[in-house]
Amino acid sequence: MRRRATELASLGLATGALGFALDQAGLPSSYLFAALLVGLAAAITLPGLAGIPAWVFRASQAVVGVVLGSQVRSSSLTALAHAWLPVTLVSIGTLVLSLAAGKVLARVTFVDAPTGALGMVAGGASGIVAMADELGADGRLVAFMQYLRVLVVVLLTPLLIPLLFPGHHGGSVPGQSTFGDLKGWLLTIGVAVVGSFVAQRLKLTAGMLLAPMLLAAAVVLAVPGGEFNVPQVLQQVAFAGIGLQVGLRFTMETLRSLGNLLVPALAMILLLIVSCFGLAVLLDKTTSVSLLDAYLATTPGGLFAVVAVAFGAGANSTFILGVQGLRIIVMVLLAPVAVRWLTRGSVKVG
Repeated sequence: MRRRATELASLGLATGALGFALDQAGLPSSYLFAALLVGLAAAITLPGLAGIPAWVFRASQAVVGVVLGSQVRSSSLTALAHAWLPVTLVSIGTLVLSLAAGKVLARVTFVDAPTGALGMVAGGASGIVAMADELGADGRLVAFMQYLRVLVVVLLTPLLIPLLFPGHHGGSVPGQSTFGDLKGWLLTIGVAVVGSFVAQRLKLTAGMLLAPMLLAAAVVLAVPGGEFNVPQVLQQVAFAGIGLQVGLRFTMETLRSLGNLLVPALAMILLLIVSCFGLAVLLDKTTSVSLLDAYLATTPGGLFAVVAVAFGAGANSTFILGVQGLRIIVMVLLAPVAVRWLTRGSVKVG
């Protein structure tokens, strides 16, 4: 027991130090990336190391669900009201394109259908990774593809804006308070606990993430003054918990597999980016928003980086956040249903 506590403390300290360094370097989702790297390094160098306790992973899932649900804002939904049909079609279209890309990837590589589908789902990366195992996918490979997509989008978006839309440039968004406020702490913990209880009682697929997410969204939208932000420190601890869980499950065999997967995964990601730009053109033609707004609203992932670019480029950040937020909800809610329907009878690899 003491050895387990020492191992967990060491992993936590290493993740915190690396996460802080990556955050200072400007990398989005720095603590999650750090946890993945620390977990991977520990799994390779110390193969006998135990994973994180199951309750830690479940708690991390619940908090991530609250993070996703708390991002819903009535003002963003109001901004979408006049364009609800094209926005909904674009969100569903993105899911269809993602699943099609995953299907192709499963045909041309060694990954199975559930892993390919979830690996290519464009949006809600942390949520998708958190539910991967429950859907019969290989969480290690799903995490690799999801964060490869996020990394590509984060790197390309600020570079493409001045090329595609001269006169605009990227920028940054002021961060939330690291420790938040009492309201944020109480609502986050309360919603996570209640949502987890509901998920266990109803035995929902990926319920440990979905139930807190839906409950948080309901609190934000239905309760007067219910808007709240999950404290940054709590977010990062939850992301780190998921990252460590995934990272500690890597093996040398998995790493060798990633080398074979890198090129086809990159090809599918770039194809997905181009396809989503086609959806942006459709959104531009059917609504009053500019092509810049439509492009940023349909970019396949990297929500926080995209919002940062939107602020700096003078784009309609409310509309962009609304579309991106709606798409995350659609992806996380419908992905389990779609994956189970598309991959009936599939067997998990790994």
